[in-house]
Parts: sequence; structure tokens; C-alpha cells
Amino acid sequence: MNDVNGIDPNVPPSGSGCPECDAAGGWWFHLRRCAQCGHVGCCDSSPAQHATAHFRETGHPFVQSFEPGESWYWNYDTNEMYESGPELAAPGSHPAEQPTPGPAGRVPDDWAKTLRA
Repeated sequence: MNDVNGIDPNVPPSGSGCPECDAAGGWWFHLRRCAQCGHVGCCDSSPAQHATAHFRETGHPFVQSFEPGESWYWNYDTNEMYESGPELAAPGSHPAEQPTPGPAGRVPDDWAKTLRA
């Protein structure tokens, strides 16, 4: 997966959380990072699914997990997962002290009931 169109290893992540969820006062289950522009969005199990929305708006096909200890990629165009790929600009995940789900203080007590399959 080196030198793949749609992956720019030099672009840093847009932040440590999903900016759309932050703006709306929402929460996320897991985070995904666009491998082309660095946008960090919430995963498809999250209530708002901003990572997939970003793909639909931009056509940027690859995301990488933005969870500590995970380095896999997902290709939206082909619906394929890759166990590894190019190393992206640091940081490679949200801060380890940031809880999952997160962010702290905004996750409802019954969060597991609202996860999307």
C-alpha cells in the first residue's frame, strides 16, 4: 500500500477528536483519520458517522484507525481492510488518556444502546 493515490503520509491529523461531534456537543465510539487530508471523524458505530460522511463529501477513499495501538486502513471505494500501510504523520492516534467512547463528560450512561451496527 505504499505510494497509493489517496494517502498522503505527510498530512497531520485535524485534531484529537471528531470536530463535527465537538461542534454539536456529541460523542463518538471510535475515531478514524482520513489518510489523504487528515480529517478525524467518528466511526460508523458512532451516532453521527462523520468519517463516512467525509468520504461521501470528498471522495477521499482511505481512513486509518485513530485508536491507540491500531494501524489498520479501510478503503471505502472497495470495502477492503488492510492490516497495515504507510506510516502517517504523528500523532497516530487520539491521546491514550482520552476515553473510548469519548470525549469524557459527553458520553451518555446508556451509550451502548445507541451504537449503530
